[in-house]
Amino acid sequence: MKEIFLPTAVQNGAKRISIGLLFAIAMIFPRLNASAQEVNLGTANDFEVLSATGITSTGPTVINGNIGATPITGAAITGLTAAQVSGTIYTTDAAGPAGSVMDPGRLTTAMSDLTTAYNTAAGLTPTSVNDYTTFNGGNLGGLTLTPGVYFFSSSADLTGTLTLNDEGNPDAVFVFQIGSSLTTAGSVVTINDPSSTPGMSVFWQVGTSATLGTSTAFEGNILAADSITLDTSATDLDGRLLAETGAVTLDDNTLTAPPAEVQGGGGGGNGAPDAGSTLPLLGSAVVALFAFGRRFSGSFGKSD
Repeated sequence: MKEIFLPTAVQNGAKRISIGLLFAIAMIFPRLNASAQEVNLGTANDFEVLSATGITSTGPTVINGNIGATPITGAAITGLTAAQVSGTIYTTDAAGPAGSVMDPGRLTTAMSDLTTAYNTAAGLTPTSVNDYTTFNGGNLGGLTLTPGVYFFSSSADLTGTLTLNDEGNPDAVFVFQIGSSLTTAGSVVTINDPSSTPGMSVFWQVGTSATLGTSTAFEGNILAADSITLDTSATDLDGRLLAETGAVTLDDNTLTAPPAEVQGGGGGGNGAPDAGSTLPLLGSAVVALFAFGRRFSGSFGKSD
């Protein structure tokens, strides 16, 4: 069979197009893969505080968002009034605080979505950090972490400041998988966050209970298998308190839920990649292909 030899210009052009395609894929793939770590809270995303056994508060707690407790009666929400909650107080019956709304179906769905989100967060593959993936105890304070999944085989403590570096990525996601309890006496801060919504895509999956110590300034959504306690003046600046089987106990705290609709689904969106960052990458890839194509067409017309 006679071999067919293509002109050198054609061969070079084909190589350039192949390189362009690889370049485009390399630019787009990391962004698409980023959404794999995000945790969809579903309808639990609509709540600032959600509990299976009750919500109690002492002191002038302020909650900027919706709260709800299920499947127990509305009487299990105590120490809070409609004036302290900027959102809606949802209950399973008419025994809740004045101004509350009876909506057991909404609460049941939110609690089911919380369980799904908890299991999703617990099942993510940890990120390798300095050649290891597991924090065996120790203190998170003083660390600066980049987006990823961080696993604690038992409890986790925070004394001092934990810095979360978004690295300029508007879809940065942090997931902390904690085998037992979370105890804090420090703060969490976010840097290099172009979304200007710190805590929005930070998830703390806690195997038992979480306790935020006095004056803690915290960021992120706490998904606790049991209970969540905030000591005096501890603040969940940007995040949610979601207790799967236990109570949420508050004491003169200020809580603010991140936006309900978030980039990339982290925090309860639909899990789809964010068009705001994916489209520019796609556009860059197209430009790259166009450039390679022009080089190809220009060389094709030249003789060897």
